[in-house]
Amino acid sequence: MEIRAFALSLLEADTLDGKLRPPPDDLTDDSPGDALRVRGPIRPAGLRHDPVARVKVPPPTGMVDPEQRARILHAQANHELQAAELFAWALLAFPTMPADFRRGCLGILAEEQKHCRLYVERLRALQHAFGDFGVTAHFWRKAERIVTPLEFVCVMGLTFENANLDFALELAEAARAAGDETTADVLELVHEEETRHVAFAWQWFQHLKPPEQSDWDAYCANVRPPHGPDRARGATFDADARRAAGIDEAFIARLAATAPTRPGGAAR
Repeated sequence: MEIRAFALSLLEADTLDGKLRPPPDDLTDDSPGDALRVRGPIRPAGLRHDPVARVKVPPPTGMVDPEQRARILHAQANHELQAAELFAWALLAFPTMPADFRRGCLGILAEEQKHCRLYVERLRALQHAFGDFGVTAHFWRKAERIVTPLEFVCVMGLTFENANLDFALELAEAARAAGDETTADVLELVHEEETRHVAFAWQWFQHLKPPEQSDWDAYCANVRPPHGPDRARGATFDADARRAAGIDEAFIARLAATAPTRPGGAAR
């Protein structure tokens, strides 16, 4: 099976099992084909996107209440599913990228699928299913504005996944404080693997950005409002995880000095 065919099968799957089926070990990439920009995924019933206004996600403090915890985990599962879908999208949109980039995207895609499965399991432990609450297309709404591989690594890796270095730890601490050690362990695993994803994005950012631009200027030039540095971090800031990902100290300092905002523009 070709990587292209696998990526298409994930985006076109109409069951959760189809969305979360890991890439076969023997995938080939001999015929990546022409660039294909998929407008959006097919989704199973119950996981089709709702307007943001209809989906309310509790803050980390909601972890103390099992019902609010379920809503938080449901949102996290949707984030991970969107991430897996968008790495499939990138494999179709950028067929001429080097093999290391494409294989790296495929590996991250598989880990995003794993994260989604882990969150779905925690939902089941709370007597809920993935699809019990509304889901947004928050990540997908940005895909139509991504034109280049550099923009992709800036938006997906250095914004969404970068911010998750903070969110995952905030949620893990809240889950542990609420007595849910298993959920805290899942969130800490996600944090660890997201650090590697950010490292992948940073490495390719260095490879793709114009050499005459500073890291900060190149990043800011390749993310479009409302996304940018204020959306690439949480209310807390895990500088050590970013160092582990290989991010330059000057970039870390600029990001640490940036006031974080919520999707609607309000301060975190």
